Amino acid sequence: MTSTPSHFGPELRRLRQEAGLSLADFATALNYDKGYLSKVERGGRTASHELARRCDAFLGAKGELERLAVGPEPAPDPTEAAAPGLWQVGRRAVLAAGTGSLVDLGLKLGGQPLSVAGPLLLSFRAQFDQLRQLGQSTAPKLLLPLLETQTRTVAGLAADTPSASRAPVLLLASRFAEFTGWMAQEAGRSGAALAWTGEAAELARAGGDPYLGSYALVRRALVTFYDGDAASTVALARRAQRDGIPSRIRGLAAQQEAQGHALVGEERDCLRSLDRAHELLDSEDARSGTGPVLGTTHVSDPAMMATGWCLFDLGRPRSAAEILDRECRRLPAHALRTRARYGFRRSLAHAASGEVEHACTIAGELLGVMPAVPSATVNSDVRRLARELHRFRSSRAVRDLQPALARVLAPAQT
Repeated sequence: MTSTPSHFGPELRRLRQEAGLSLADFATALNYDKGYLSKVERGGRTASHELARRCDAFLGAKGELERLAVGPEPAPDPTEAAAPGLWQVGRRAVLAAGTGSLVDLGLKLGGQPLSVAGPLLLSFRAQFDQLRQLGQSTAPKLLLPLLETQTRTVAGLAADTPSASRAPVLLLASRFAEFTGWMAQEAGRSGAALAWTGEAAELARAGGDPYLGSYALVRRALVTFYDGDAASTVALARRAQRDGIPSRIRGLAAQQEAQGHALVGEERDCLRSLDRAHELLDSEDARSGTGPVLGTTHVSDPAMMATGWCLFDLGRPRSAAEILDRECRRLPAHALRTRARYGFRRSLAHAASGEVEHACTIAGELLGVMPAVPSATVNSDVRRLARELHRFRSSRAVRDLQPALARVLAPAQT
């Protein structure tokens, strides 16, 4: 039977009463007006997506209330299966490429190809580290053309390298492609993000690393997570946790699985996945890698930060705020994109706990840097924060914040 809005109120009342909660206690726990919740239960008011999600998490309804609510939150626009100009590298194309590619790329010096066995490879590795750091303070749409060019360059260089020394060049090219995919997602280009991530896995396999394909599953799970697809997020993350896969990849996958469970209020499964993520990411194996670190390089305890993130979705904003306060203080000052990502979730947790002025203070500091590091993924929490604060629109702090919120959510068209 197809769900209709009229089912939401009665189901909410039934679940609340089964939990032994009076309407007043329920309103206090959710930080919502009792009269408003009463109208929602009677069908006199329509539940917002945010209210439905919070009720679902608090009552452990495992997504049922969200499914009954009207007006589901729109998913980010997957604008393309392959973005215009996307250069799909592919293992076969790289290995079959001719020496002419280096001429096209301008990588000849004195008529002779440059060697990649020594300084040049180190130079490209240093460029990768610099670009990754630049991604913390630069708009992804500005960075993407440079990343795409560098990925082409390094992959083309691999094709003209003797097979005996080709592997490290291919592996570095795969990391360029993987980071390009992340920046594409930050720019709101989900299709391009998935395509570049697939190319990264192909390059890694060509270079003798069978594991980046598993990390590609984690990246795909992140895309589905931001699309609000909890089932796909969990399924993809579980596939990346098979035995034999390096601990860091399995730990990041367990962390992503936890976030998928949290989306639909599956607290037990979420906390179990978070425990597994803590154990794997703290292991000696996860800390002993020699190449560029997979995943975030600016969060000192990714699993703990993810715990704070998940607790909010599980309907425990005060506990979430406590963890996010502590972990956000440990972020480096230059990591603007990372600070924005977790900082807005922190602000959201404080707002949902009724600490409106503090939430506005946190958000106000972050909104000032958003023009420098616009992010389609971070904006999902900015939109949630705007809806949360709208309930407190009589607050002067909220009114003062509204212009900056509006500028971030509706930037001027150029």
